[in-house]
Amino acid sequence: MIESGAKEKLIQVVGRENYDDTQAGRLVYSYDASPQFQAMPDAVVAPRNKAEVQAIVKLCNEYRIPVVPRGSGSNLCAGTCPVEGGIVLIFKHMNRILEIDEENLTVTVEPGVITLDMIKAVEAKGLFYPPDPSSMKISTIGGNINENSGGLRGLKYGVTRDYVLALEAVLASGEVIRTGGKLAKDVAGYDLTRLLVGSEGTLAVITEATLKLLPMPEAKKTMLALYQDIEACAQTVSDIIANRIIPATLEFLDQPTLQAVEAFAHIGLPTNVKAVLLIEQDGPQEVVERDIEKIAEICRKQHAVDVKVAASSEHAEALMTARRSALSALARLKPTTILEDATVPRSEVAKMVVAINEIAEKYGLHIGTFGHAGDGNLHPTCLADIRDQDEMERVEKAFAEIFQKAIELGGTITGEHGVGRAKAPYLEWKLGETGIGVMNAIKNALDPNHILNPGKVFAKETDRVVMEK
Repeated sequence: MIESGAKEKLIQVVGRENYDDTQAGRLVYSYDASPQFQAMPDAVVAPRNKAEVQAIVKLCNEYRIPVVPRGSGSNLCAGTCPVEGGIVLIFKHMNRILEIDEENLTVTVEPGVITLDMIKAVEAKGLFYPPDPSSMKISTIGGNINENSGGLRGLKYGVTRDYVLALEAVLASGEVIRTGGKLAKDVAGYDLTRLLVGSEGTLAVITEATLKLLPMPEAKKTMLALYQDIEACAQTVSDIIANRIIPATLEFLDQPTLQAVEAFAHIGLPTNVKAVLLIEQDGPQEVVERDIEKIAEICRKQHAVDVKVAASSEHAEALMTARRSALSALARLKPTTILEDATVPRSEVAKMVVAINEIAEKYGLHIGTFGHAGDGNLHPTCLADIRDQDEMERVEKAFAEIFQKAIELGGTITGEHGVGRAKAPYLEWKLGETGIGVMNAIKNALDPNHILNPGKVFAKETDRVVMEK
């Protein structure tokens, strides 16, 4: 509960209409897209500008009130669940595209801008912003930066951090820091921009971002390769990269996912095959034609039963939209959908897919797998029922084994979803005790009172999970 003195001061900053501590208002922001996590905030606060963000954070630091910066809550790691109460900071008023700079190929935005709205705005000027998380219709740029979001085009173009040139952010003290600039080169001091990207709101509150843009690709083509052998399908991914071809998109969907997506999207996806690769290449017309032809040849060598090139741009877009709907499609099947993102080197995708299926069978679970196979980022998705305690315990054990297998194969516990609360118990598996110590030192230096998104990234000693030897 926020004491009355602090409440009145916060209301003086943002206005009573932008401070909500009603039961209904708080309930809306008590959870995000992550299953199994919910906690009530004490209030929801909507600043209108940077000065108000400064005043809010400074007040919260003084009164030791937790601050949880939140975009649209589409993250899958409980990154914006207010597990220690306090205020949820929302950016519905700070949602402007401030500038599209066609000379420097940049766009500058406030954190509340919806990702797809910004993409459409820059594309209207013949420019291209590659990061395309599946949630881009609702996710915000601020949320993307906090989580370092990926997307279907990550293989060729990288993730959010590769496009963040400059940031304006409010520290826990209420001071403002500006990092980077509209620069192709900048090695002046530590790279604070990259430090803040992916820090999940635990180090600062983003109030403005300048992002890099590219020229729009000249052409693109989309194809489906169908397989009756999942291992052959996964091996094709490695073979394509080994042939020095980097597609814009190289996605994997297994049969359970295909069936769910087709039932949801009704676009004629094949459901009688064990797996498909959804492949898109873009660039100069002649390069696209050459690469698609070579990729089709590689797919057939790995025993693809059919290779189909989209007949039109509309069909290609329908295929990509269907892939983006995979989580929504699977979520309709059972009450609880748990989507993870174990990531391995591309050369280990085949082994990881086999391991996921074996683990699912071992624990008697229904796990559909899809994901960005081209960058090794797989999304094993378990369909369960949170009301079944025995099943949920098996789910937890299964995912622990999946994370452990990913690390054994040289991978990581999360490729794009973030750590948040959900993955915090496993982070030491990846970083080791020394790595966690370095992160703690940074956190303590920038946020000594631990008001910024507390309870995330760093696991309490009682929550830590020890890796089996």
